[in-house]
Amino acid sequence: MPATGTTPRPRIRLATCALAVLLGGCALKPVAGGSPAGGSAASAYRGETALAAGLRQYQAGDYPASSKNLHSALALGLASDDRVTAHKYLAFIHCASGRERACREEFRKALDIDPALELTTAEAGHPAWGPVFRSLKAAR
Repeated sequence: MPATGTTPRPRIRLATCALAVLLGGCALKPVAGGSPAGGSAASAYRGETALAAGLRQYQAGDYPASSKNLHSALALGLASDDRVTAHKYLAFIHCASGRERACREEFRKALDIDPALELTTAEAGHPAWGPVFRSLKAAR
């Protein structure tokens, strides 16, 4: 057995490798202007994680869970482009649920962050939110 301090023990080495694999794909994006409300890089990472979960839930059609995660992501702190994405998908959820006022408000928030925001062709053609977005863009 090697002398203590010269070579890590197999269990410690395995744990270290596992941690490196888990963290290897993690990349923190800085939150524009720092984290909101004194947040930390860990909070920003949790925000990105909540955003990713919210987008997956949106794609799966679980709008209540998606909305909850998107709101959590915004509260935890996100970079500007991710905040725009969260507000855009919240707008989609509101419009698809017949809540046009809330839909407009979320699109307004997204456009306040990024006035150059454009929807994809498929998104812009959607009958529920396409006209709402176009009317807000035209008013700017």
